Amino acid sequence: MTLVARVEQSVGGIAPEDWDRLAGHDNPFTTHAFLTALEESGSVGGGSGWIPLPVLIDDPEGRPAAALPAYLKQHSQGEYVFDQGWADAWERAGGDYYPKLQISVPFTPATGPRLLCGDHPELALPLLRAAEAVVDQNGLSSAHATFIAPGQVPVFEEAGWLLRNDLQFHWTNRGYGSFDDFLAALSSGRRKNLRKERAAAQAGVRIERLTGRAIRPEHWDAFWDFYQDTGARKWGRPYLTRAAFDLIGARMADRVLLVMAFDEAQQPVAGALNFIGADTLYGRYWGCLVDKPFLHFELCYYQAIDAAIELGLARVEAGAQGQHKLARGYEPVRTWSAHYIADHGFRRAVAEFLDRERAGIAQGQIELAGQAPYRKGG
Repeated sequence: MTLVARVEQSVGGIAPEDWDRLAGHDNPFTTHAFLTALEESGSVGGGSGWIPLPVLIDDPEGRPAAALPAYLKQHSQGEYVFDQGWADAWERAGGDYYPKLQISVPFTPATGPRLLCGDHPELALPLLRAAEAVVDQNGLSSAHATFIAPGQVPVFEEAGWLLRNDLQFHWTNRGYGSFDDFLAALSSGRRKNLRKERAAAQAGVRIERLTGRAIRPEHWDAFWDFYQDTGARKWGRPYLTRAAFDLIGARMADRVLLVMAFDEAQQPVAGALNFIGADTLYGRYWGCLVDKPFLHFELCYYQAIDAAIELGLARVEAGAQGQHKLARGYEPVRTWSAHYIADHGFRRAVAEFLDRERAGIAQGQIELAGQAPYRKGG
């Protein structure tokens, strides 16, 4: 059977039922609702440097049978897998690193499927060949798939893409029935510290977890203020527009968990935005208007653990970086990206770099795991 691959100008140009039939609903970030919220809000497209370019393979009837959430990138911002050193090296050698093809969910360092194949897993490898063709036929330097679901990594390896590791800190639900059950698994010193941090964070504030219809426009207004403050300090400007939050709230509020803190005057002073997956709670954004000790840990980490236990979820992914998460029960987990480099010489240089980097990441994971706060046998 001859396979036909094509590129679209947006995820919004694909029928929601066709896209979600391929992506499924387990991961909130690869759904049609989330990706089109980014497009329609102006968070991607335009001058953002993220130009939607989904790659599809059609079945004989012309219906999408497999897809890649892909973007033409003019920079390396908002990816959380850092390749700026590669860009500098290639440009010093006289090449143009940008534009490149990015297979990911913009601004979202959360693991998930990148090969959206629905009932056709046999199309995973052809999808990667289609991405390579986009690179080669358009004179791009490279293609990069980031935060790949571990189960899809072997397909990238079979295709000959270069694999890269990094570390995040995730919390694992080991069958806990309550937050106290989780605390009981910690060493006595860490258990005591966590209780002190929670008590200090909760003093003088009311904390509420909101989802679905309980999230009202005034909650999004408050969270936008929090997000703007954090985004300006972290990235210079927030990645998402105000309209993105409205669209997410309108289309997928039942997949959102918004944790809000209110002061004694019942004014919102801090918040953390999470997304609910089939088995994972994904922590994404946080912000505050007050300087209160441990409030960040409470809203982002402890409330997330509490909610995951309550919802029966297997894990919490708390976003990129943050070794301070280790002392709060989050453990080092390897994340995966894969890279297709068009130029053979440049590819060899990147492969040698990754070999050295991989050894350091593996050693770092071992050392960090040894610092986990769990008691022996816990």
